[in-house]
Amino acid sequence: MKYRKIGNTGIKISELSFGAEWMGELPDKEVNKLVKYCEEKGINALDCWMSDPDIRGKLGNAIEGNRENWIIQGHIGSTWQNNQYVRTREIDKVKPAFEDLLKKFKTDYMDFGMIHYVDEIKEYHEIMNGEFIEYIRQLKEDNTIHHIGLSTHNPDVALLAAEEPEIELILFSINPAYDIMPATEDIEDYSNKEKYTSDLSSIAPERAELYQKCENNNTAITVMKCFAGGRLFNDADSPFGVAFTPIQCIEYALTRPAVKSVFVGVKNIKELDDSLAYYEASEDERDYTEILKNAPNHSFKGQCTYCGHCAPCPVNINVAMVNKYYDLARIHEQIPESIREHYNNLSAHASDCIECGQCIKNCPFDVNVIDYMHKAEELFNQ
Repeated sequence: MKYRKIGNTGIKISELSFGAEWMGELPDKEVNKLVKYCEEKGINALDCWMSDPDIRGKLGNAIEGNRENWIIQGHIGSTWQNNQYVRTREIDKVKPAFEDLLKKFKTDYMDFGMIHYVDEIKEYHEIMNGEFIEYIRQLKEDNTIHHIGLSTHNPDVALLAAEEPEIELILFSINPAYDIMPATEDIEDYSNKEKYTSDLSSIAPERAELYQKCENNNTAITVMKCFAGGRLFNDADSPFGVAFTPIQCIEYALTRPAVKSVFVGVKNIKELDDSLAYYEASEDERDYTEILKNAPNHSFKGQCTYCGHCAPCPVNINVAMVNKYYDLARIHEQIPESIREHYNNLSAHASDCIECGQCIKNCPFDVNVIDYMHKAEELFNQ
């Protein structure tokens, strides 16, 4: 297992972490067995968004005696009402639900208190200007939560969170399919194949901007939905018309800027082993680029994914970063000063290109890099 540091927290999290939502289907003995196996394999983090007291209790029992070795993302705003999950910002419901989470985990703190499931911009602003965030700030002041995080599926919300210094971590849904989708406040859009229109064939600019902003601001990303609920594992369900392996999905997520860990949702040791096989996989087994380039649908051919395979450049242009800043800049009427500054701070620029074509030969997606350089030079010299 490998570990990555979360922002300025000093916390080192395992690259693969335990997404525990399926534990409600398992008897206590199997949950204990799976948690113990996670510990043996070096997994040190779990996410508990689930409000079901039975699941919380199983997980709390499973980590008992070893709590201090687990990094827990505990969600605030996930409640259990009338025997069902309810997401709410009503403080009289939120407080007892979070207190129950602590009780079931037999602990007096959560490593990350997660603002639970915010996909609407309006709701984000209401949260950050109301009693909900005041409650969370009080929890942090009391050391009941050590750090503040937020979970969302909407890159527009995540971009707002990345600009908020209080929020140190964002739990965000990342996989090749979701990354081509434009921002949406409806999570169901990601599962609707009709929403994957024919014009979608590269990373959505707002998602690329999010990953870069988190990297620049030292805001950590942990990943959910890495496998798109398993839909990427077969040709028929995959929006690309071709299947990915768990190893390829994990490689995709872990190579996004600012990503620290991928929470894999597993039901048994075999499924966990399928993900842990990532560490024994060859470069070819991890490589997802050929699938994206040659996919029957939404092919990335000719589209820069900022993967960096174009390197090395004889004049030391960071081609992937030039392309990224160009793509981020061109979607705005005026280039944001932050993007211009990052571009200007590069050691070499598009204008330094000698058109040798080596990057084009190296590119797995057949991107016309020289054309990119001309366009970037023109845009940033305006």
